[in-house]
Amino acid sequence: MSTTTPAPTRALDASRTTATAARVLRQLRHDPRTIALMLLVPCVMLFLLRYVFDGSARTFDTIGASLLGIFPLITMFLVTSIATLRERTSGTLERLLAMPLGKGDLIAGYALAFGALAIVQSALATGLAVWFLDLDVTGSPWLLLLIALLDALLGTALGLFVSAFAASEFQAVQFMPAVIFPQLLLCGLFTARENMHPALEAVSDVLPMSYAVDGMNEVLKHPETTTAFVRDTAVVAGCALLVLGLGAATLKRRTA
Repeated sequence: MSTTTPAPTRALDASRTTATAARVLRQLRHDPRTIALMLLVPCVMLFLLRYVFDGSARTFDTIGASLLGIFPLITMFLVTSIATLRERTSGTLERLLAMPLGKGDLIAGYALAFGALAIVQSALATGLAVWFLDLDVTGSPWLLLLIALLDALLGTALGLFVSAFAASEFQAVQFMPAVIFPQLLLCGLFTARENMHPALEAVSDVLPMSYAVDGMNEVLKHPETTTAFVRDTAVVAGCALLVLGLGAATLKRRTA
């Protein structure tokens, strides 16, 4: 007796992708704690930072722009990695992939859903920093928003990728010291990258967060869009797309 093999789904389909994104957004709507983590925590951290340096506004100007990109990256990494892992451990992911839904559709749907939230998150944080906390920016605030959004999307991509290697939500959080902390230390936030040991500077040159910080600093110091800013945004966006592709390639139906 012959068996019928299901036709392979295409790598990416717009209707399946948007349906996945809509499902994720419906789920998040009923999870106010996660929404608060994504939307409010970066704003609260920027607010606290501004008044930690209340007597030195220049210090806030120096590091505030950098953290405007770093905070969204970290929060989106945490939320996305845990949310994706929860889908897999609950069996939801296995049921979805048994349907005419490809891995590319699933990853793109998650990226689209969290990307929509990243737009809101980045807009809130940028607006707060520039118009309420008086972050002194020489360039356009819209360029700050662009970098913040790309950083949030990069955090989403990294979260989707590392969730494939975690067996529990606790393990997903444990990836943060391995994936985020080295970038945080080497991105140029604490000292200029050219002042680091040459070996560490070379490592920082291949880490996407370094280009996110460099892009923020370009907007902070220059009134016009510079070649360096275009390079930095292209690197961050390219890394996000690359990691999303890796996330689709390594996505597993369920946790062993």
